[in-house]
Amino acid sequence: MLIPHDTRIALDTVVDLMNTAPEDGRDDILGDVAALYAFVRDHHVSGVGELDTRDLKAVQDVRKRFAEVFAAPDAHTAADLINQLVAAAGTTPQLTDHDGYDWHVHYFAPGASVADHLAADCGMALAFILVAGERERLRRCEAPDCGRAFVDLSRNRSRRYCDSRTCGNRLHVAAYRARRKEATTG
Repeated sequence: MLIPHDTRIALDTVVDLMNTAPEDGRDDILGDVAALYAFVRDHHVSGVGELDTRDLKAVQDVRKRFAEVFAAPDAHTAADLINQLVAAAGTTPQLTDHDGYDWHVHYFAPGASVADHLAADCGMALAFILVAGERERLRRCEAPDCGRAFVDLSRNRSRRYCDSRTCGNRLHVAAYRARRKEATTG
């Protein structure tokens, strides 16, 4: 599956945004305006000015909507959710070639809020996945104590864990130890 550079960046951003949500007793990583500034900086979200608590609440709401897209039971539901996100953001597609990247499309309107920026660009990246018939690539980690979001970009759509070095390896080691224990006691 060929994914343009800007779409890949937007997919990484939506996954990282979703994974800031509070889950299983973990605090909201995006719990204050300083954390929002850090997220915007770390993800190179362009054209963002001063941020305040309204921006934080709006981004948290967008994050929740993205989680609904990942959890959608079918493509039609996912499409409806994506359409609502993108329409509410007031998309204005524009060709741009900034920061050393070749031509690509920004979907957010000039001067858009950070929430609208994320909803438009990340929503369109999710739309790209849906249009390509690859909705099943939008996944949650199968590790029992994880559940983090990820986009499975493996060739055969076989990725089960958000990170094979942590969740995947931990489960494989636990299964190996259980087999060894069973072999020695049986």
